[in-house]
Amino acid sequence: MFTGIVEELGVVRAISRGARSAKIEINAKTVVEDVKLGDSIAVNGVCLTVVRFDGSGFTADVMAETIDRTALSELQPGHRVNLERAVRAGDRLGGHIVSGHIDAVGVIRGQERVDIAVVTEIAAPPELLRYVIPKGSIAIDGISLTVVDVFEAAFTVSLIPHTAGLTTLGLKKPGHKVNLEADVIGKYVERLLTGRIPSAESGRAAAAGKGSRLTREFLLENGY
Repeated sequence: MFTGIVEELGVVRAISRGARSAKIEINAKTVVEDVKLGDSIAVNGVCLTVVRFDGSGFTADVMAETIDRTALSELQPGHRVNLERAVRAGDRLGGHIVSGHIDAVGVIRGQERVDIAVVTEIAAPPELLRYVIPKGSIAIDGISLTVVDVFEAAFTVSLIPHTAGLTTLGLKKPGHKVNLEADVIGKYVERLLTGRIPSAESGRAAAAGKGSRLTREFLLENGY
C-alpha cells in the first residue's frame, strides 16, 4: 500500500523488453536507502517488485499485462518517474490509500494557469469516472491529488508549485498519458450497496445507463 506522496524523482536507466515482459532499471537514491529484495516500490503509481538494487538504483520486472494496461509502455531511457516506497505501520498517511493497481490510462487534455496553480484537465474512460467526485481523491501517476471538477469524459485537478516541481506532472503537456487509480473507498461502497464486483465491463455498462443498481433512486431509498 502507498499514500500517493512522491518521495523522489527517479530516472529510467534502461528498459529490456522481452516477448511478454520487461525489466526496468531506475536510477534512485532515497527509495533504495533501506530497500530489500522483494520490496514494493510505486513507479508512476504502478506497484513493482524490486529484483535487484545497489546504491544508485534498482531493477524491477514488469509483466505483459502491466505494460499493456498502464502508461509504463511510454517510458524510455532518460524519462523521469515518480517513486514511492510502500507505507509502513506508523507512517503518516499524508495522501490517501493507494494500492498501486492502475484502473485506467488517462490523457492530459489541457492546462490553465490560475494564480499560482495549474488546473489540469485529464480525459478518462467512464469506468473510472464513475468513482471520481469533486473534492475526492485520485492518484495520477502515483500522486495523491484532490479532484476539482468532473465532466462527462474528463476531470480536473489543481497543481500547486510544490507538486509540479517535485513530480512528473510538472513536466507533462497536453497529449501525454498518465496512470489513473480511483479511490478504493468508492469501489467498496459500490460492492457493499450492489453486491457487484467493480470491473471495466460493469463500469462501461453503468456509463451506458444499464447493468448497475447503484442509482440516485437506490441511494435515496437507502437513506443516502
